Amino acid sequence: MEELINKVEKALDNIRPYLIADGGNVNVIEITPDFTAILEFTGSCGSCPMSSMTFKAGLEEAILKNVSEIKKVEAINMMVPDPH
Repeated sequence: MEELINKVEKALDNIRPYLIADGGNVNVIEITPDFTAILEFTGSCGSCPMSSMTFKAGLEEAILKNVSEIKKVEAINMMVPDPH
């Protein structure tokens, strides 16, 4: 799984400069046996209401497009916008 983690990290490197510019980042926590990449937002990304959009449009797309082995991407601390 270490090789897969490295592939996911490399895919995220294209997105990281934008996260860092906003005071945040993302870490790969693990790759599960069913090939789910588990991510954690850090810094301001952990509390940003836009993190769900960043996740879907940026991180998830980059990983699924560049790492064919990964079937699913999840973030353990993604901020979900309040529907009210």
